[in-house]
Amino acid sequence: MKIPEASPQSENDGGSSQPERRGQRQAFHRGTRVPACPRKPHGRSRVFVKGCLLKLLCCLERVCRVEWFVYAALGMLSAILSFLMDLSVSKLLTAHNWLYNQLEGNSLLQFFCWTLYPTCLCTISSSLCHNICPFSTGSGLPEVRTMLSGIQLPQYLNLTNMFTKFLGLICTLAAGSTIFMGKVGPFVHLCTMMGSYLIKPCSQRQATKENADGEMLVVAAAVGVASCFGAPVSGVLFSMEVMCSHFAMRNYFPSFFSVACGTLTFQLLSMWSGDKETLQVLFQTNFPTAFPFFPLEILLFVLLGLLCGAVSCLYLFLHRLMLRLITTNISLVKILKTEKVLYSAVVSFSLASLTFPQSVGQHMASKSTMKQLLTSLLDNTLWISQSHNASVPLKTEWGLSGYPVCRSLTVFLVMKLWMSMLACTLPLPAGYFMPVFIYGAALGRLFVEGIVYIFSRTQEWSSINPGGYALAGAAAFSGAVTHTLSPALLVLELTGQFSHALPVLLATLLANGVARSGLRTSFYDAVSISKRLPHLPSLIMARPGILSMEVGRVLGSTPARLQKAAGLEEVRHVVNSSTETQIPVVDSHDVPVLLGFVTRPQLQTFLRQCSASQRLEPHLDEVCSIQPSSALLSPHNTIQEVFSILSLVGGQTVFITERGRLLGWVTWAEMKRILEDLAKEV
Repeated sequence: MKIPEASPQSENDGGSSQPERRGQRQAFHRGTRVPACPRKPHGRSRVFVKGCLLKLLCCLERVCRVEWFVYAALGMLSAILSFLMDLSVSKLLTAHNWLYNQLEGNSLLQFFCWTLYPTCLCTISSSLCHNICPFSTGSGLPEVRTMLSGIQLPQYLNLTNMFTKFLGLICTLAAGSTIFMGKVGPFVHLCTMMGSYLIKPCSQRQATKENADGEMLVVAAAVGVASCFGAPVSGVLFSMEVMCSHFAMRNYFPSFFSVACGTLTFQLLSMWSGDKETLQVLFQTNFPTAFPFFPLEILLFVLLGLLCGAVSCLYLFLHRLMLRLITTNISLVKILKTEKVLYSAVVSFSLASLTFPQSVGQHMASKSTMKQLLTSLLDNTLWISQSHNASVPLKTEWGLSGYPVCRSLTVFLVMKLWMSMLACTLPLPAGYFMPVFIYGAALGRLFVEGIVYIFSRTQEWSSINPGGYALAGAAAFSGAVTHTLSPALLVLELTGQFSHALPVLLATLLANGVARSGLRTSFYDAVSISKRLPHLPSLIMARPGILSMEVGRVLGSTPARLQKAAGLEEVRHVVNSSTETQIPVVDSHDVPVLLGFVTRPQLQTFLRQCSASQRLEPHLDEVCSIQPSSALLSPHNTIQEVFSILSLVGGQTVFITERGRLLGWVTWAEMKRILEDLAKEV
């Protein structure tokens, strides 16, 4: 987070680059050329392009603030990126399925075609991340959460990381349901990287550079979720719940504006490509709207919510166990550090062998893509009743093995539970939200099919809608794993079935209540703790004692300070030895009663005046205006309280005083040091 210069005099200081940019704009409008830099190649071309951009910036500013054009551009670019990614993955999967079908009759060649395809893709993805940018592995969502909380992680936003993650994510998704990974987390990371580059022209302007970076990252996180599903409202809500520790209301309107632009672009691209006839939801369903469910079925949705909560506890336990294994097992740590490509090849080949359609894969609908799996699970036709009727063929991927549908769903749930844990250890870009979303849909489908099978003699169960339970199961399980409620709205936006809003919300609430009991960490919190990221909400889940830890116990060394009667030598020493933008001013060094603070530009002005003045050396309080601090805390305040104050006041310094005497100060840099020290102890 960039710390703003609080002094109004900062615009007139020699260190500011704002007058230079204003001079370039005026020079362009007068028709003069900005001198080219001789040290860079194509200097004249650079100046011409820069001048055109400045002219475009001035024209846009006459219409409205440039930030709104950037928000719209971010939404549309993210939608185009998502559409191109889906199109590339679809083409690769279609080519693989065609080749697999051409080898029909030769099981050995089909086996090699089935296993080598995802193995090669995962190897390529892992090789890209290992050789080009190691920060592109994993989801990226825990790191984005850390950056949104105010902690800078610049290596996760560079341009190399963006291209590496984009190409690696295409390879991961093209592996299909074999690896069983999604794109939500990595795509949120990609959108934040795009947003950080798009906002640079706006953040350089003096009037907006204080909040531009933080606002754009919040908006980009919401756009990333919405561009994956075409769900604008739940995308913003997911950003509020998962990404932000403190969601400012000033980000509310920009987030919805950018998400609306992105969703509209995504829907139009899908329609123009021939995938849809008009603007419509991503997963079409035909649930009955006149009588969607019986009133007594609410009890079944309650039981489903409790079941999803219990299974999510098992899922999160296995996930934490796997994270602990890959961070503490010496042999596995060494392999993941030096032999990432080989490890990816071995794991992906093993997963592909287990999902081979002529073996265990026939019970898991392994030939279907993740979108096809979810579409089939949301079908509103009872498969149990179809399987009992021999005259009606069972039109679903889950009944091709000839075994009962409940058996196939059970095999899918049992196998995917530990296979997804193993896939989470792969060092490649991958998302984890869509797999748990489909897993919850399968859990809800098995629940209702089992209920109907047990009570098959009762005629009333023949009119039950199993797609509604798959809908509720997807929302409840994914919400419990991530500790969020936004999936309840997401499933409604994905399918358009708002008639099931009440049972879906009820199941999601109950599943969250079970998953949150006992201070269990969410999926993303567990990853943040495993990576030891300085993210305070995750650290609190790992160490509840942080809630009562006083900031006075973890304060660093006494900051550089000035007394109000400081002279030239003292001010020069502080300016040269300190990098802070706000320097505290005390009554005297013997009695360090805090009077306020002065900014670095004010001190630089003081030094210039002393150099130019021929009279006696002035004192600090005679030249600089001492500004009172609005953020004062005592050493007995907790770390969480200090973190909340820093989030509210932005780049200001929080001074720690006791009875007026200055004890220390906390900035975002100091808060990062404190959180990193706490993370090392987890």
